[in-house]
Amino acid sequence: MRTIAIIPAGGKGKRSGTAVPKQYLKFNGKELIVYTLQVFQNNDLIDEIIISAEPAYFDLLKKIKKDYELTKLTKVVEGGDERQDSVHNALNEIKADDEDLIVVHDAARALLPPEVLTNAILSAKQKGNAVVCIKAKDTLIKGKNIINEYVNRDDVYYVQTPQIFKAKELRRAMQNAYKNNFIGTDESMLIKQIAIEVNIVEGSVMNFKVTTNEDVEMFKHLVEDKN
Repeated sequence: MRTIAIIPAGGKGKRSGTAVPKQYLKFNGKELIVYTLQVFQNNDLIDEIIISAEPAYFDLLKKIKKDYELTKLTKVVEGGDERQDSVHNALNEIKADDEDLIVVHDAARALLPPEVLTNAILSAKQKGNAVVCIKAKDTLIKGKNIINEYVNRDDVYYVQTPQIFKAKELRRAMQNAYKNNFIGTDESMLIKQIAIEVNIVEGSVMNFKVTTNEDVEMFKHLVEDKN
């Protein structure tokens, strides 16, 4: 059983308000996506990495591969209009056996703790799949401008990545989604569509997705504190 990481990096960074997509912003002289890729490069359970991205950034990613000795990065493929399309394009380029594990992780979740990745892979090997989540801690409400009702947070989680599935099941989920013109916000949603139980594993607040300008500033402070 091999373990192959797909890193969808086709986002245009509109919500962060930056001139370039957030995954290519530099922090301490290093692109954000490099922080992400190094977590996977340095994990002994990861066999291969593939990125889906906009063609305009192919040359930069090739340079990043060379500069940071990312030996597990084997391919960079063209992303799609939606995240689902980007993952699908990458999945089509992978020579994976049915039982191989596919680990999908957002390029902009660059502070993924190594132990969270390792635990998720080990859990997926044991149970068949794994989705990293964190349990809701704050009071949750429904409403618009005013509070309409409170939501019981006991069984509420925030979904993160990585999300890990067997290649055969992820392929089947993708085929089913396109057949039914369904676009999911993540892979777990596609897997649920084909009636497969999805296992929750513990994530980390450090594993946040750099999306808004506030996130950019927070990431900047966090990586500066590490140096």
